[in-house]
Amino acid sequence: MGKYSHYDGHIDTLPMERIPEFDCHSHILPGLDDGAQTMEDAVYLAGRLAAYGFKRAVCTAHSSFLYRNTPETVVPTCERLQEELDKAGIKLALTPSMEYRLIPETWPEQRRRGLLPWEGNHILIELPIRQREQMGDIDPVNEIKALVADGYRPVLAHPERYLWAGREDFDRFREAGALFQRNLGSLEGAYGKESAQRAEALLRWGYYSFLGTDTHDRRYTDKFDKILKQNGL
Repeated sequence: MGKYSHYDGHIDTLPMERIPEFDCHSHILPGLDDGAQTMEDAVYLAGRLAAYGFKRAVCTAHSSFLYRNTPETVVPTCERLQEELDKAGIKLALTPSMEYRLIPETWPEQRRRGLLPWEGNHILIELPIRQREQMGDIDPVNEIKALVADGYRPVLAHPERYLWAGREDFDRFREAGALFQRNLGSLEGAYGKESAQRAEALLRWGYYSFLGTDTHDRRYTDKFDKILKQNGL
């Protein structure tokens, strides 16, 4: 078997790649962001996740400049999708949550509203991909520390994709209390050569705690089909 294998338990670090029992990062809720657009699309994507061996999926709809989601939009949509999965016999348990981008347009308001955690107290946070300046006056280290102080476990979404960040930044995020989530496919170059190199380094350093798919549409699952087949799943 290749480097991918199933693992039905909590991951503290990833010495090698494993498919955990739950996908902590997905955009399969229909019509809420740039992920699944229809219920049909959502059911298909959920079915593919179940086929890969996931038993649960955290539905992390974007909270960003373009997608101003709140618990009031996410929770009922997640409930409707779960009903459709149950009707279709797809054994995938859904958890409603969000991927919170740390930008001044949305993050302070989300903090005031109250966050929607998964696995008790985990919160998926995202930093800008290309330009740190998009965070404005928001200091991610201070925000991570504040989340920890409030009893949350902040999980940094796909840090391998942050083109402006270096080892020093990753060390500071980790020391502040952030856990790291890698995207399935990043090592194989799905997000470009530079992201693949960062993913390899972060994996080698033992920084990753979670593997997520970041599934948006069928282009993602088509890539996963090829990657997992090549690696024995």
